[in-house]
Amino acid sequence: DEVKDSSREGRLSFRNFAEHQMRREFKEIALEKCSEHVKAFGRCAQQNGLMVVFRCRQINKELNACMATYNSHEAFEAYKETHKEELENRIIKS
Repeated sequence: DEVKDSSREGRLSFRNFAEHQMRREFKEIALEKCSEHVKAFGRCAQQNGLMVVFRCRQINKELNACMATYNSHEAFEAYKETHKEELENRIIKS
């Protein structure tokens, strides 16, 4: 029974690792989709220094809205569903 539990734990940790990798890839995709907002905020921050909080507020809101769209929990669940086979393959290979 103890062997069975450790085997299950191993599979769960491989699954967690595979999901973590998938989450990182998903976040990279979200950053790519929001790259224009990221660049705009970077330029604004560079130009305004310490006043960034006040002068870049609208750009920051737009960036956050974009990331909320592409990096949400729901979007990640949909991504996992469409990449289910890939996730299973990663778990098996681990």
